[in-house]
Amino acid sequence: MLELSNIYKTFNKGTIDEKVLFSDFSLTIENGEFVGVIGSNGSGKTTMLNIISGDMPIDGGNVTLDGTPLNGMKNFKRARKIGRVFQNPSMGTCPSMTIWENMSIADNKGKIYGLSFGLNKRRRDFYCSQLELLGMGLENRLSTQAGSLSGGQRQALALIMATMIRPDLLLLDEHTAALDPKSSDTVMTLTEKIVREKKITTLMVTHNLRYAVEYGSRAIMMHDGNVIMDVKGEEKKNKSINDYLKVFNEISIECGN
Repeated sequence: MLELSNIYKTFNKGTIDEKVLFSDFSLTIENGEFVGVIGSNGSGKTTMLNIISGDMPIDGGNVTLDGTPLNGMKNFKRARKIGRVFQNPSMGTCPSMTIWENMSIADNKGKIYGLSFGLNKRRRDFYCSQLELLGMGLENRLSTQAGSLSGGQRQALALIMATMIRPDLLLLDEHTAALDPKSSDTVMTLTEKIVREKKITTLMVTHNLRYAVEYGSRAIMMHDGNVIMDVKGEEKKNKSINDYLKVFNEISIECGN
């Protein structure tokens, strides 16, 4: 279970540009939930992910994962528990290294490196079995540099790398936004398959309302650092894109947009 309790976060504190984003913000994500997070720019979606991953400090409050406090824990230590896929496909892989080398690095996340070869040939079949899940033929291209792959292929590879050693929590930060529509749909199908089969608790930030409607077990809408809509189960299944748009448009009118 992921718990954010009484989170406070202010940007540019003490200046004329001071912005209070989170004020006594709390959110609980149950184990196994696949949560789509939507909202306008500046609503706090990505900031929330950065707080969870340790990439951004908080002014107050607590973050715990399965009862373990994450406050004060270095983000590289959090990375042993948390997988993350970013919007930019190039951020999840090393372009100058081969697919095999990239997967070996992901396979050794959190482990102590000794005086041994970086490539574990005994794990080759396992890597191939993971790549076969993508249906892109990458299992036959282990010696290909990641930088030569298409954006969709790299993002799919980054997804496999982030979940190869099952994380306690998966953070997806607009992970289809930089892809063309066909590649986006492919990556989303793979995302649902991997999350469902591995039963990974997942937070997915997206601007694509269709993805929030069609995928996941829960959807939340954020605005000004608050959750203004939270649906799950049958309630979520009965929501349409128009239902989300109605709430989103009401917010825009209130803000004068």
